[in-house]
Amino acid sequence: MIPHYKSIHNRFKINNFHFDKETLYQLAYTLIKEGEEHEKDLGSFLLDWLDDKETIQLTTSGTTGTPKVITIKKQSMVHSAIATGNYFNLHPQDKALLCLPARYIAGKMMIVRSMMLGLELDIMVPTSHLDDLLPHKNYDFVAIVPLQAENSLEKLHQFKKIIIGGAKVSDDLASKLKEIKSDIYETYGMTETITHIAAKKIGEAFFNILEHVSITTDDRSCLVIDVPSISDEKVVTNDIVTILNANQFKWIGRYDNVINSGGIKLFPEQIEAKLASKISNRFFIIGQPDDILGSRVVLVIEGEQFDIDATLFDTLEKFEKPKEVLFVPEFVETETKKINRVKTLNSIK
Repeated sequence: MIPHYKSIHNRFKINNFHFDKETLYQLAYTLIKEGEEHEKDLGSFLLDWLDDKETIQLTTSGTTGTPKVITIKKQSMVHSAIATGNYFNLHPQDKALLCLPARYIAGKMMIVRSMMLGLELDIMVPTSHLDDLLPHKNYDFVAIVPLQAENSLEKLHQFKKIIIGGAKVSDDLASKLKEIKSDIYETYGMTETITHIAAKKIGEAFFNILEHVSITTDDRSCLVIDVPSISDEKVVTNDIVTILNANQFKWIGRYDNVINSGGIKLFPEQIEAKLASKISNRFFIIGQPDDILGSRVVLVIEGEQFDIDATLFDTLEKFEKPKEVLFVPEFVETETKKINRVKTLNSIK
């Protein structure tokens, strides 16, 4: 039975304390009045969740454009939480950690999952690492982003199940994560789908969809997601995929990133994967207008300029090799710390 969004599981805890609706109100006001920045965000979300409205407003990440405000039903967030609980086999009194900002959907959903599933949630300051994690405290479940995983590899054994989302897990990071005994998954989703609608074990090629999710592609080969329990309308993405069957798909790259160079369609993400182990700085591949090719491949690297080794591009096909290498002191990021490729490139000009 799916719980109503107004109900709170009687096993739900925050930082070892039980909370019901009334005491959550008190906590929310206290956090907003006296808490640190991340605690104020938590308090604000709790007040939004506990008000009389059936919906809540969320802001999209703005990875490929201007962030926009969308309205989501609270009951849809409950359905998403239950689907996550079923997929990852979460149970009441499982211990979970919130180390993502509560102002964004990933952090909000960790709170909703905890309230609906009866998880015992600890709150940590959201940073790019997990340095505040107590050395002998173990958890059943956590959601993190790739940067946190990369910066906290030696701590990940303290989590039984880990989901990583918000950005693609690089092949280099995936190889490191495979050495950790925890169950680690890469997830696929977005604000419009109320976080993930699919997940895969690290190192696997195909994402497996969660319950009540249907997938198709449009005429661009981009993923179209249908989750009636979450959204009244289908979500049309800009993610080019290959569908293996009704339950599995492989992510290829972003439609808005595709480079048409000399009549050949190139996916920056595939080129980046080939270079990931050779460039220690953050970088990305992007297309730039070219009079002859239509678009030329450009490599943009974060940090001070350095000499490019002649063998750097040996693993690339001839048409994949960058025609230009640019350096920028610091990448432009969205509020959710994703690289904004277009704005970064424009900052160089």
